[in-house]
Amino acid sequence: MADFGSDIDLSGVDPSPAEAAELQRMIAVEQQKAQFTAQVHNFMDVCWDKCIDRPGTKLDSRTESCLVSCVDRFIDTTLSITNRFAQMVQKGAH
Repeated sequence: MADFGSDIDLSGVDPSPAEAAELQRMIAVEQQKAQFTAQVHNFMDVCWDKCIDRPGTKLDSRTESCLVSCVDRFIDTTLSITNRFAQMVQKGAH
Protein backbone atom coordinates (compact mmCIF):
# COMPACT_ATOMS: atom_id res chain seq x y z
CA MET A 1 0.00 0.00 0.00
CA ALA A 2 1.31 3.45 -0.92
CA ASP A 3 2.20 6.03 1.69
CA PHE A 4 0.88 9.18 0.05
CA GLY A 5 2.04 11.71 2.64
CA SER A 6 5.57 10.52 3.27
CA ASP A 7 7.38 12.84 0.81
CA ILE A 8 5.57 16.04 1.74
CA ASP A 9 7.63 18.57 3.67
CA LEU A 10 5.35 20.62 5.92
CA SER A 11 8.11 22.36 7.84
CA GLY A 12 7.60 26.08 7.79
CA VAL A 13 3.88 25.69 7.05
CA ASP A 14 1.92 27.59 9.65
CA PRO A 15 -1.86 27.34 9.30
CA SER A 16 -3.94 30.39 10.09
CA PRO A 17 -5.97 30.31 13.31
CA ALA A 18 -9.13 29.73 11.26
CA GLU A 19 -7.51 26.81 9.42
CA ALA A 20 -6.24 25.33 12.68
CA ALA A 21 -9.70 25.64 14.25
CA GLU A 22 -11.33 24.01 11.22
CA LEU A 23 -8.79 21.18 11.33
CA GLN A 24 -9.50 20.63 15.04
CA ARG A 25 -13.25 20.57 14.31
CA MET A 26 -12.77 18.05 11.52
CA ILE A 27 -10.64 15.84 13.77
CA ALA A 28 -13.27 15.99 16.52
CA VAL A 29 -16.01 15.01 14.06
CA GLU A 30 -13.95 12.07 12.80
CA GLN A 31 -13.25 10.96 16.37
CA GLN A 32 -16.98 11.08 17.13
CA LYS A 33 -17.71 9.03 14.02
CA ALA A 34 -15.13 6.45 15.08
CA GLN A 35 -16.61 6.28 18.59
CA PHE A 36 -20.10 5.88 17.16
CA THR A 37 -18.96 3.08 14.86
CA ALA A 38 -17.26 1.29 17.76
CA GLN A 39 -20.44 1.61 19.83
CA VAL A 40 -22.53 0.21 16.98
CA HIS A 41 -20.24 -2.81 16.70
CA ASN A 42 -20.33 -3.33 20.45
CA PHE A 43 -24.12 -3.06 20.44
CA MET A 44 -24.39 -5.61 17.63
CA ASP A 45 -22.14 -8.03 19.54
CA VAL A 46 -24.23 -7.68 22.70
CA CYS A 47 -27.46 -8.14 20.75
CA TRP A 48 -26.13 -11.23 18.98
CA ASP A 49 -24.91 -12.77 22.23
CA LYS A 50 -28.21 -12.02 23.95
CA CYS A 51 -30.56 -13.22 21.20
CA ILE A 52 -28.82 -16.10 19.45
CA ASP A 53 -28.55 -19.21 21.59
CA ARG A 54 -27.45 -21.45 18.78
CA PRO A 55 -27.34 -20.73 15.05
CA GLY A 56 -29.75 -22.81 13.04
CA THR A 57 -31.60 -22.94 9.75
CA LYS A 58 -34.61 -21.12 11.21
CA LEU A 59 -35.29 -18.50 13.89
CA ASP A 60 -37.68 -19.44 16.64
CA SER A 61 -40.24 -16.83 17.73
CA ARG A 62 -38.28 -15.83 20.85
CA THR A 63 -35.10 -15.24 18.86
CA GLU A 64 -36.98 -13.33 16.18
CA SER A 65 -38.72 -11.17 18.77
CA CYS A 66 -35.42 -10.48 20.52
CA LEU A 67 -33.72 -9.48 17.27
CA VAL A 68 -36.64 -7.24 16.27
CA SER A 69 -36.43 -5.54 19.66
CA CYS A 70 -32.67 -5.08 19.29
CA VAL A 71 -33.09 -3.59 15.82
CA ASP A 72 -35.80 -1.25 17.11
CA ARG A 73 -33.55 -0.09 19.98
CA PHE A 74 -30.66 0.30 17.55
CA ILE A 75 -32.78 2.50 15.28
CA ASP A 76 -34.00 4.56 18.25
CA THR A 77 -30.44 5.00 19.51
CA THR A 78 -29.11 5.88 16.07
CA LEU A 79 -31.81 8.52 15.57
CA SER A 80 -31.15 9.98 19.01
CA ILE A 81 -27.40 10.19 18.43
CA THR A 82 -27.88 11.59 14.92
CA ASN A 83 -30.18 14.29 16.27
CA ARG A 84 -27.67 15.12 18.98
CA PHE A 85 -24.84 15.45 16.43
CA ALA A 86 -27.07 17.69 14.29
CA GLN A 87 -27.72 19.91 17.33
CA MET A 88 -24.01 20.10 18.07
CA VAL A 89 -23.19 21.02 14.48
CA GLN A 90 -25.96 23.61 14.43
CA LYS A 91 -24.66 25.18 17.65
CA GLY A 92 -21.15 25.23 16.21
CA ALA A 93 -22.37 27.03 13.09
CA HIS A 94 -23.84 29.89 15.13
